Amino acid sequence: VQLQASGGGLVQAGGSLRLSCAASGRTFSNNAMGWFRQAPGKEREFVSGITWNGSRTYYQDSVKGRFTISRDNAKNTMYLQMDSLKPEDTADYYCAAARSSVPPSGLYGYVYWGQGTLVTVSS
Repeated sequence: VQLQASGGGLVQAGGSLRLSCAASGRTFSNNAMGWFRQAPGKEREFVSGITWNGSRTYYQDSVKGRFTISRDNAKNTMYLQMDSLKPEDTADYYCAAARSSVPPSGLYGYVYWGQGTLVTVSS
């Protein structure tokens, strides 16, 4: 079972990036999924989560209105559209899948993790 995050890169403040998280080895169409990020010297934090069917989405306050999470269960892939990026969004971004169909409240409910993809926003 593997989650592969991609799409990170270097972008100027105000720019956009789209992250993808492709799953292989099993389907996650019945599982909630989420995006997390970790900046140097800081703890990993929740960014956004999505229910198994995409009917509900959740965001950290600092990204509301700028980031959009989505998923395509037919492609076993989740996305994070990031617009109006700020230097404080710079971090390694990780995707994860939960056991539950709705996003759990903390990191520990996520049992499958992808490797990070680095997002760097220059000022």
